[in-house]
Amino acid sequence: MKNTVRFISILLTTWIFFIIFSCTNNTATNKKTTITAKTTGRAKHIEKPPSTYPDTLTINLPAAVFYYPDSLQLKKIKALLDTSVYKGIMHDYFYEMRYARMAIKKNWPALTIIDSKNYRYLLFIKKDGSFEYIDLNKKNDVYGLFVFERKKSPIQVDMTNIETQISFYLKE
Repeated sequence: MKNTVRFISILLTTWIFFIIFSCTNNTATNKKTTITAKTTGRAKHIEKPPSTYPDTLTINLPAAVFYYPDSLQLKKIKALLDTSVYKGIMHDYFYEMRYARMAIKKNWPALTIIDSKNYRYLLFIKKDGSFEYIDLNKKNDVYGLFVFERKKSPIQVDMTNIETQISFYLKE
């Protein structure tokens, strides 16, 4: 019984979280997000540690590319944050990515889901032969999602507002 009540409360909290953040005007693709660490009573902003790997992932098909920190980046981030803050952030990312994957599989099955963990660069090759590089070290989001349709430039998508952003991107 306790597990059922706990599951329902977690589900309700997550649902409220998604509603609140999906209804706001989100400019996540235009601004740099930062990780906040609490030290000596003051909040300070820290930058995402650089990638350990110099490799490039090449994408030449319609895709949803989820990117993650490598294990050393994750250790550095964990060392910079209070344990409860770190656990909360990881919890949020887990559910955002899970929700995004389910939405993509359900609504856009033609998009191939690709995971990028041990790569620093993403190379998107367009249908006309042109290409775009993205340096993940310049993205201060620890976890993220790019959507790519070969006729256009890839876009970074806010996972809590995935349906709206992908729909607009694919319709244009």
